[in-house]
Amino acid sequence: MTLSVNTNHAALIALENLNNTQTQLTSTQNMISTGLAVNTAKDNASVWAIAQGQRADISALDSVTMSLDRATSIADVASTAGQSISDLLTQVKQKVVAAMDPSLNTSSRQALNSDYTSLLNQIKDVINNASFDGANLLNGSLSQDIQFLANSDGSTFITLSQKNMSLGGAIITIGGTSSIGTVTLATALLTQVNSSLANVDSALGQLGSQSSEITAHNVFVGKLSDVLQTGVGNLVNADMAKESARLQALQVQQQLGTQALSIANQSPQVILSLFK
Repeated sequence: MTLSVNTNHAALIALENLNNTQTQLTSTQNMISTGLAVNTAKDNASVWAIAQGQRADISALDSVTMSLDRATSIADVASTAGQSISDLLTQVKQKVVAAMDPSLNTSSRQALNSDYTSLLNQIKDVINNASFDGANLLNGSLSQDIQFLANSDGSTFITLSQKNMSLGGAIITIGGTSSIGTVTLATALLTQVNSSLANVDSALGQLGSQSSEITAHNVFVGKLSDVLQTGVGNLVNADMAKESARLQALQVQQQLGTQALSIANQSPQVILSLFK
């Protein structure tokens, strides 16, 4: 090997190896501090791009979950109100049947009619207050059924049907100004009360089915989001046990590289001994 004061080949090799070790050490330290083997596109462009796409889907699924949670709340409010309406209609039927008794005196019949009117007003109040976030399925304020997000692309939806339970409508056929002041009026109303009860119970059954569908889909979306999160983790997460062992090995290599460079830098001192 040629001895030269201008070029120290051994030192250059030692320095190159030390720099390489330092680069690997920096990379390993970044993995340990972030927990990610692929933190930026520079680490692995293709894997990073795939992970980013999955992260976008996960973020979109969060919006789907919010939409489905809102649907659940609207359905729950409507169902609770519908059950109260069904209970009130049961009481209405009791008053109507009682008013069909021809033996009642005028004051008793007026009292029954007053109770009947009060129950109808309660039904109106329940219907008008069955609202969540501005959406009321029971008072006929909606021009169409409500659709909620079902997937991350916004291409499919889950529908929650409106059920207009306003008095004198298709479901509750009893008029808001009806009366049971006479046996004839009460007898005529009984058929409407029975059909209204059946219609309300049927509407509640449909709401319950749609609510169950929304709940089931919300659970699925949550599980899908978890699976995607796991998939992203499999792509980009660092193996901390492996990186810990690698860190210790690189730290030893760094120390040895530093000593090798120090030894190589001392080689030109041999030239001085030739001129003594």
